[in-house]
Amino acid sequence: MTSGPVPGPGILDIAPYVGGESKAVGVERPIRLASNESALGPSPKAVAAYKALADDMFRYPDGGAAELRDAIGRHHGLDPARIVCGSGSDELIGMLIRAYAGVGDEVLYSRHGFLMYPIGAMSVGAIPVAAPERDLTANVDALLAHVTDKTKIVFVANPNNPTGTYLSADEMARLHAGLPKHVVLAIDAAYAEFVNRTDYEPGIGLVNRADNVVMLRTFSKIYALAGLRLGWAYCPPEIADVLNRVRGPFNVTAPALAAGVAAVEDVAALARARAHNDRWLPWFSDKLAALGLELTPSVGNFVLPRFPDEPGRNADAAFEFLQSRGILTRKMGGYGLPKHLRITIGTGEEMETVAAAIAEFLGRNS
Repeated sequence: MTSGPVPGPGILDIAPYVGGESKAVGVERPIRLASNESALGPSPKAVAAYKALADDMFRYPDGGAAELRDAIGRHHGLDPARIVCGSGSDELIGMLIRAYAGVGDEVLYSRHGFLMYPIGAMSVGAIPVAAPERDLTANVDALLAHVTDKTKIVFVANPNNPTGTYLSADEMARLHAGLPKHVVLAIDAAYAEFVNRTDYEPGIGLVNRADNVVMLRTFSKIYALAGLRLGWAYCPPEIADVLNRVRGPFNVTAPALAAGVAAVEDVAALARARAHNDRWLPWFSDKLAALGLELTPSVGNFVLPRFPDEPGRNADAAFEFLQSRGILTRKMGGYGLPKHLRITIGTGEEMETVAAAIAEFLGRNS
């Protein structure tokens, strides 16, 4: 028993989120492939926009993020009034949960979905519910079967992190059609820009024709602004109004807003990043498959190889071996995938180095 302050229900049951490692002992500049960061870095125009505001850091930012919302609206053909900006899509996930779920409610997500969904649910005393997947892919039928009268939000990362799999536009529409009208469907499309599939849609269409769907996006991945913490949500007007009521008045910094505008408008940088991933994602996937590793086809900027279930050759051993070579990858035990490592697509030179290191680890020729 304690006589001090007592946190709310569920708080002490949360396993704190642990990000990918960024340092390797004895290595000054490791190959960082643990956090799905951009291979090419940010747009030079975004960097310049960020630096240009250094002398104005004593000023408050635009709390309404008007210029950034206008830029996003122009780029995607959206109504800026229905866009809400946040300090990364993580903050927007938290705002949605605080606004629409509470003690005893249920927040539903796919079994191997982003860890911030259950963490956010537990932070407000709600119950996280994980629906089983099929072939490491969100299963619409399983999700619908787990909806109860307590369900308030369904999160679907599409594409999903860490599996790299996705649901087609038709499957997402089927999921939405099966949900009660009071349930919010939150489509986390953080990796949407990397997808090169004709049957994929990031969620804009569903938001446009429904009043209970939200699409979440981020500047951390293809736009390479992870360090600035910048994201946005496209919502029905009523949900945008709710999020604007619960967010902090100045929740995005002025340099982040300026860099976001420049990044959105630099379509050439976006195209370069997409072309790089289109080249090296299949190249690296083919290399790993040739080494005998099982891969789930990924449409993101990362792969999820499964390592042999043998001492000295398993995922933990591979992680340690790669780390000893200055290569940082991500363990997946927290996602219920202890036999896998998630490896981000880096530069071409980095991917060649990693492929050779894994071949060495497995005792085969690259």
